[in-house]
Amino acid sequence: MFSRRHPYLFFLLMMTLIVATASVMMSLLMLIGRGMADLEFGEKVGIVEIEGVIADSRDVIADIKRFREDASIKAIVLRVDSPGGIVGPSQEIYREIQKTIPEKPVITSMGSIAASGGYYVAAASNGIMASPGTITGSIGVIIGYTNFQEIIKKIGLLPVVIKSGDFKDIGSPTRKMTDEERQLLQEFVDQTHRQFVQAVADGRRMDSEQVAKLADGRIYSGEQAKQLGLIDRLGNLEDAIEWAGREGGIEGEISTVYSRPEKFSLMEFLAETPIASWLQQLLHPRIVGGYVHTP
Repeated sequence: MFSRRHPYLFFLLMMTLIVATASVMMSLLMLIGRGMADLEFGEKVGIVEIEGVIADSRDVIADIKRFREDASIKAIVLRVDSPGGIVGPSQEIYREIQKTIPEKPVITSMGSIAASGGYYVAAASNGIMASPGTITGSIGVIIGYTNFQEIIKKIGLLPVVIKSGDFKDIGSPTRKMTDEERQLLQEFVDQTHRQFVQAVADGRRMDSEQVAKLADGRIYSGEQAKQLGLIDRLGNLEDAIEWAGREGGIEGEISTVYSRPEKFSLMEFLAETPIASWLQQLLHPRIVGGYVHTP
């Protein structure tokens, strides 16, 4: 029999089978648990996370809309941990929040940073909460690029551009910007900045001139932002959930539902199991105190 001829290999195969079976069962239980969390009865607070650079609004908009249309979700917490991003997607998320607040409250919880576009989307919500050290503000618009003209000259390259209009290659890194181009870009930045200031003024119910004085691009701590009226309260995510739940009319214990649960990785789970760790030690010798040690 194979088990008698190759006992060591047979043992490893059996242990691998046990680990694989246990892992599959655990993954099924975790998936069932996540599904049950979404099916949990009672009134809940939905949490929509915005992390990293805001470059695409589609997922966030879909999450907000789903929670808005779900009768069991009484309030939404927008968890923002972003340094900002592109103007268009930030404006689209801002608009979706505006469409939601007449139906249910939206509270923003700021993480380590919620600046520029991160603050733009937060300004639309009913209330904003941040930690004292949260980096926020940076109300402004910037266009920047690096000009490689001198390097290209030294290399001996000659850029060739065929364009349909004078401004089609505006901002080209291969030539010097003209005064007319600089003025055109400055007008664009100024216009977009005015949109930003007005959005903050409308969302925060502040005078636009007051916001304009704060909107010179500088960052503020959460504590400074509260003093200036850019946020409402100091606290963490749990405090924001409590606030949103009470605003949504939840009187008892508040349950939460995340819009997009963390994806489960079977391979990562297999690698982290105690049996897998033991097998790794069994198959690979370790160096202990300068000597090769095999368990």
